[in-house]
Amino acid sequence: MDVGPVEYVVIAFPGNRFRGEIAPELRALVASGTVRILDLTFVKKDADGAVSYIELDALDPTEASVFDDIDGEVGGLFTREDLALVAGELPPDSSAALLLWEDTWAAGMAGAVRRAGGRLVAHERIPAEVVERAYQDAA
Repeated sequence: MDVGPVEYVVIAFPGNRFRGEIAPELRALVASGTVRILDLTFVKKDADGAVSYIELDALDPTEASVFDDIDGEVGGLFTREDLALVAGELPPDSSAALLLWEDTWAAGMAGAVRRAGGRLVAHERIPAEVVERAYQDAA
């Protein structure tokens, strides 16, 4: 079985309420076979700076319900050290979602590169703001 590249994102939110706007887009990516969810964990820091880590299955049912229809193999891949690094960067009274996914869209290409004896030597995501600015500068 070919495995695509695995990526993680950390999405920070002011305040300690997760809202549901991201879930439908994530659900669409999973349903289309673009990504496969490997882990999803939340970090919350209260106003006094106390930190808590919450796996998806331990979220309050109203918060977790936005993720109900998202298939994946969510489970414990983020280490305590990963979570502590994210928590250290969060300001008080804020939260973050840590998401680990496989880019299943690229699995075939990744397998072909390996079978051809190739190896990936560079890969970097370019932030949308940088691309937008480059387009504006080129116009």
